[in-house]
Amino acid sequence: MSRYTGPAFKKSRRYGFSTLENGKDLAKRPYAPGQHGVDRRRKASEYKIQLDEKQKIRFTYGMNEKQFKKVLKRAEKMQGVTGETFLKLLESRLDNVVYRMGLANTRRGARQLVNHGHILVNGVKTDIPSFECKPGDVISVKEKSLEHPAIKAALELKPTRPSYVEFDEKKMQGTYVRYPERSELSKDINESLVVEYYNR
Repeated sequence: MSRYTGPAFKKSRRYGFSTLENGKDLAKRPYAPGQHGVDRRRKASEYKIQLDEKQKIRFTYGMNEKQFKKVLKRAEKMQGVTGETFLKLLESRLDNVVYRMGLANTRRGARQLVNHGHILVNGVKTDIPSFECKPGDVISVKEKSLEHPAIKAALELKPTRPSYVEFDEKKMQGTYVRYPERSELSKDINESLVVEYYNR
């Protein structure tokens, strides 16, 4: 299954969760799309609840099924609670770190910046969105891209940055300080359902 590139608002409405994490996608119509979106009263099965949770997280981070499952399998082999480790690995993706630093308004925008070679990791051009950042990695904007209109527009919005990333707008570089704590991530995500879905 390839990565979803359609309307983000549609998926947010489908799962009743802001995949853009800003609430704008649910502000006008906080119900599922389609003719019967307002009135869906069928009781969901346990399988459907798990599937929806998996899809919700997958679309939030903009990953295809193969990538998503691979990250979870890796989390299972690591120490700690599998679900929390899984979320930490997702948050450590380069496109997500660029987004968290406020260089793009959305993860899709951040992924495009990375793909087009505008981002450096520890001074080396890195154009792989799934690149896993480690605590202490320095993320910066390539010198030729300092005036990139999309980056300037994103920074003008004065983004709120989580405490596990730092960014200096004068130097146009930041640091992935540490892995996030579970309490710093969305409370509307139930990662244990995803673990159950793949272990069923």
